[in-house]
Amino acid sequence: MDVSIIIVSWNTRDILRDCLRSVCDEAGPLSYEIIVVDNASTDDSVEMVRREFPQVRLIANAENRGFAAANNQGMAVAQGRYVLLLNSDTVVLDQAIVKTMAFADQNPGAAVIGCRVLNADRTLQPTCFMYPSVLNMFLFATYLYKLFPRSRFCGRERMTWWGRDDIRDVDVVTGCFMFVRRQAIEAVGVMDEGFFMYGEETDWCYRFKEAGWKIRFTPEPNIIHLGGASSKLRADEMYIQLRKSVLHFIRKHRSYPAYVAAQMLVVLFLALRIPYWLLVSLLKKRDRSESRRRVAVYAKAIRAVCVPSRSQEKTRT
Repeated sequence: MDVSIIIVSWNTRDILRDCLRSVCDEAGPLSYEIIVVDNASTDDSVEMVRREFPQVRLIANAENRGFAAANNQGMAVAQGRYVLLLNSDTVVLDQAIVKTMAFADQNPGAAVIGCRVLNADRTLQPTCFMYPSVLNMFLFATYLYKLFPRSRFCGRERMTWWGRDDIRDVDVVTGCFMFVRRQAIEAVGVMDEGFFMYGEETDWCYRFKEAGWKIRFTPEPNIIHLGGASSKLRADEMYIQLRKSVLHFIRKHRSYPAYVAAQMLVVLFLALRIPYWLLVSLLKKRDRSESRRRVAVYAKAIRAVCVPSRSQEKTRT
């Protein structure tokens, strides 16, 4: 079998249907299987897959195990020589999976291949980025990457100066479409389940690269990524989870002083926003509810990043 396509779903029934249809329509001559891992959806996603896509292998979890753990479940039963981790809020265009596999076959030293990602209106959605570091977090926290997007220094983490229009080696391929060589997975291992959501693809790419594999991007295959379909359902929790995941990566792969510096940067980034939104809540009655919600989220995030999770403690010990 060529490719095992693993799709993790959580309450995304309608867009999951569109994703599955696009995969089937654009698979071309591929020998493939589709594995859907559902993280305890309550929106009839499981029943829809069983009813409309009986050829799909379905794993229905009784609880939300997170993105990394669910993908690992899919990889445990996958039979393809490649594994494609595909978000449920994507639409495959113009045989993108076929084109990516052809590129992967021509690049045997690459563990992970990423493709060009578009928004729903077909504008470019910037993907691929650098590993988190104290410097990159400083440039993010100060918004210098937004003030000087053409600067290769200020925009380094998100590669804001790059039009995603050529083939190149990158640090991290975005997790909405990760085409991964089975041989590399067998050498390096599966995703770290210490990352519940966000950061798992960064950690995985880092481990592949440390083991001598390449992470490559090719602009010819194209997909649409709607973005954040599951995370929007719990936007505040996911905002906090994103900050924690970045710190988890720093704690795992960098020095302890770097982790402390990164932690301070995140706290500063959050703390500076609290007085601003408190002022907005006082001056704009119409926005009072939203402003107070933001203040509560920032305060909760500060508490969360100041207390390492159990997985982070295990990583250090």
